Amino acid sequence: MSSSTARSQIPALPVKTVIAASLIACFSLPMQAQAQQELPAEGELQSVVVTGTFAKNRRTIDSESPIDILTSRDLQSTGSAELATVLARLLPSMNFPRPTGADGSDAVRPAQLRGLSPDQTLVLVNGKRRYTSAVVNVNGTLGRGSAPVDLNAIPLAAIDHVEVLRDGAAAQYGSDAIAGVINIILKKGAAGGDIEVGYGQTQERDGKQKSIKGSAGFALGDDGWVRVSAEVADRGPTNRAGRDFSNPLEPRYGQVNLRYGDAESKPATVFINSEYHLGDNLDWYAFGGYGQRDTSAGATWRAGLVKNEKGDYITRSSIFPQGFLPIQNSTLTDQSLVTGLRGEAAGWRWDASLNYGSNKFKLDLDNTVNFDLAAASPTHFYVGSLKNEQTVLNLDAAREFPVAYFTGPLTVAVGAEARHEKYTIGAGEKASYTGTGSQGFAGFRPENAGSHSRHNESIYVNLEAEATKKLSGGVALRHERYSDFGSTTSAKGSARYAFTDALSLRGTVSSGFRAPSLAQQYYTITTTNFQVINGTNTAIETGTFAVNTPQARALGAQDLKAEKARNYSLGLQFQPTRNFTTTVDAYRIDIDDRILFSSNLILSTTLKNILAAQGTPVGAGRYFTNAVDTRTEGVDIVSTYRIDLQDKDRLDLTVAYNHNKTSVQKVADNPAILTANNLKLIDRQTIQRATVGSPKDKFSLAADYSFGIWNAHGVVTRYGSFIVPQNNALQDQHYDPQWVLDVSGSVKLGKNWRLVAGIDNVTNRYPDQITSAGNLNNGGTQPYSGFAPNGFNGRYYYAKAGYSW
Repeated sequence: MSSSTARSQIPALPVKTVIAASLIACFSLPMQAQAQQELPAEGELQSVVVTGTFAKNRRTIDSESPIDILTSRDLQSTGSAELATVLARLLPSMNFPRPTGADGSDAVRPAQLRGLSPDQTLVLVNGKRRYTSAVVNVNGTLGRGSAPVDLNAIPLAAIDHVEVLRDGAAAQYGSDAIAGVINIILKKGAAGGDIEVGYGQTQERDGKQKSIKGSAGFALGDDGWVRVSAEVADRGPTNRAGRDFSNPLEPRYGQVNLRYGDAESKPATVFINSEYHLGDNLDWYAFGGYGQRDTSAGATWRAGLVKNEKGDYITRSSIFPQGFLPIQNSTLTDQSLVTGLRGEAAGWRWDASLNYGSNKFKLDLDNTVNFDLAAASPTHFYVGSLKNEQTVLNLDAAREFPVAYFTGPLTVAVGAEARHEKYTIGAGEKASYTGTGSQGFAGFRPENAGSHSRHNESIYVNLEAEATKKLSGGVALRHERYSDFGSTTSAKGSARYAFTDALSLRGTVSSGFRAPSLAQQYYTITTTNFQVINGTNTAIETGTFAVNTPQARALGAQDLKAEKARNYSLGLQFQPTRNFTTTVDAYRIDIDDRILFSSNLILSTTLKNILAAQGTPVGAGRYFTNAVDTRTEGVDIVSTYRIDLQDKDRLDLTVAYNHNKTSVQKVADNPAILTANNLKLIDRQTIQRATVGSPKDKFSLAADYSFGIWNAHGVVTRYGSFIVPQNNALQDQHYDPQWVLDVSGSVKLGKNWRLVAGIDNVTNRYPDQITSAGNLNNGGTQPYSGFAPNGFNGRYYYAKAGYSW
C-alpha cells in the first residue's frame, strides 16, 4: 500500500538492506573502537543490574539474559512524557500503537514486548510486582482481550532508570513474565532535585501539551530520606478524521463529525520513595504513588437520520436532530503503597514487604442519548466503574556460600509470596442501561455488577554461581497454587561462557505461565458495537459474557486455563573495549492455551432465542477462551559505541534491530453448539490479529553528541511492515515500512538551568491510509489505522526548560 498523502517521505529500504547495515555497523565499529582505546573513558557502558538476578554486583555484560538499561537521560531524550511511548521509541522489541475510538483503550493504551500480548510482560517497581489495569481491551485493537499494567500511570519525574529483561522469568517472578520483565527503579536519596516545564504541539496545531514535573529529596534526620516526585499535564486531543460524505441527506453532510486521534488527557500524579536506617543491618523502606487521569475521547458518530420501516429517512433523535458524537469522559485513579523491612542476619540478606495497589476506571458519557427514552432521555450518563486491586506479601532471602573448586561463591535465594486479587464491576445509572442503553457505551447493568477475588501462594529457590572465570550459570524453580485454577511449577536454567574477555555466549531455557486475569474471567457487559456487515457499518447489541455465566455456557464457553510457555534464547556478546559492546540474541517462545477474546458471534435465531430466554436479548455474543498455541521467533541486535573526544566532549552511537514472527501451531476445537449454528469462536481476524498486527521488524540508529554546554540528539527509526487482518483475506490491509526521524538539542545555562527543543517526526511522515474496500475506513472518516506503531499525528514540536540543584 502506498501513502495517499503528499507529505515528506524518506525512501523505504528493503529489510535485507537494513539487516546488512546493522551487521556492518556492529562489526565495523570495533575497528574504530580499537583506534580510540588510548582516549580516556569516563566509565564503562556496562551497569550493575538487579533484575533477573539475586547475585551482588551483577553487570549487564555478566548476565545470562539480555537486559537493557535506560537511564533518566535516555527517558528524557524524546518529546513524549508518557513512559510507554518513550520505551517504545528506545526499545527495538517494544510496540506501543495509539488506538482511537476504542472505548477504555483510548484511556489505557496497551504496549507489546516482542509482539506478544500486553499482559504477557511483567512490570515491577523497585523490584515489586505492579498491579494491572481494570480496563479490558475488548475492541479491535492490538492486544485485544488483555488487561495489562498501565505504564503511563508512572510519571517520568519519579524514575531513575528502567531495566528491561528480555527473557522469560516466570520461575523467578511468577505469572505474566513470559515476554520479559520491565523493572522501574525510582529516584532515591535526599540530595538534589529538579523541576521542568514543557510545551508542545503538532504541525496541525492540535495536540497541545503543557506539563510541569519535578522531584526533590529531603532528609529524615541523620538516618533517612524521602524523595517526592510529582507531575501534572494537560494534553489536548488530535483529530485526523476525514469529512463525512456517506449520506447527502444528512444535515452535516461533508463536515468532519468524528474525533479520530489521541484523546484529551489530564494526568496528575505524585510518587514517594523513602528509606530509614533503624539500626545495624536493618532498614525500613516505603514507596508508592497516587494519580488521577481524566480522559475525554470520542465514540462513533451517530447519524441524524435513520430509515423507518417504509424505507424513508426520519430524524433519529429530537434532542440531536443533526446527529451527535458521544463523548466518553473517564477518570482513572491509581493508588499504590509498598512498605517493608530489609536487613542482614547470619549472612543472609532478607527483605519482607507488603504491597498494595489498585486501579479504578470510572466512565461518564456526555453529548449522547438513550434512543429508547426518546425526548425524555438525559444527555449525560454515569455508566459504571471497574476496579482492580492487588495485595502482595513477600519474604525473600539470599546468601553467598563458598564452593570448592568454584572461582566465585554460590548465591542461594529463597522466598515465599502470598497474593490476593480482587476485581469489581460497579453498575451505572438506570438510564444508561435501559433498553439499548446510552449511545457510545451502554452502562453496566446490576446483573453485571459484583466483586470477584482469588488468592495464590508461591515458593521459589534460585541458585547462581560462577563456576570458573569463563563459565557462569543459574537455575530457578518456582511453585504456585491458585485458588481458582490449581497449581503450576516453572523452571529456568541459564548459562554464560566467555571464550575471551571480549567474546561470550549465553543462553537460557525456561518454562513459564500466565494465570488468566480476573478481568478475563469475569468482565461482562451488554453494549452497542459497530461491525462492518456487507459493506455497512452496522450497530449490534453485543453481550460480553463471563465464562461461568449461563449465557457463555450456552455458547460453548469453558473455564479458563493458565497459559503455559516455553522460552529458549541464545545470545552472543562482544565487547572488545570498555567503550563498545554488541549483543545478538535469538529467541523462541512457545505458548500453549493462549487466551484470546473470541470473535463477535453474530447469533442465529436459535441462539438469540436461547439467550433471550435467559433475559439477555442480544444480537451478538463473545467471551474469553483458551484459543490457540503460538510460536514466536526472533532476534535482537543492540550495538553501542562511545567516542570520547577532546575537552570531555562525547559521541554515543546506538544501533538496534528486532525481527519478530509469530505463527499459530494449533487452534482449539470449535464448540459443537457454534458449529451447529455455522459460527466460529475464533475467526481468521482474531487469530491473525495476534500474529501479523504488529511490525515484523524495527530498526533504529541513534546518535547523542555532547560538546561543552551543548547536546544534540537524533534517532531514525524504521517501523517494519504489518497487516491489519480481516475475515476476508482480500480485505486485509497491508502497510509498508515507515521511517521516522526525531531530533532534539539542549543547552546548559550555568550550573542549574537547561533548555531543550526538539521535533519528533521531522519529515512529517504519516502511515499508509486505509483503503475504501469494504468500507473499512468508514466512508473515509477514519483514514488511518490504530495499529500504526508511531500513531498518525504527524510532526510534533516541543520545548522544555528545567532547573536542577
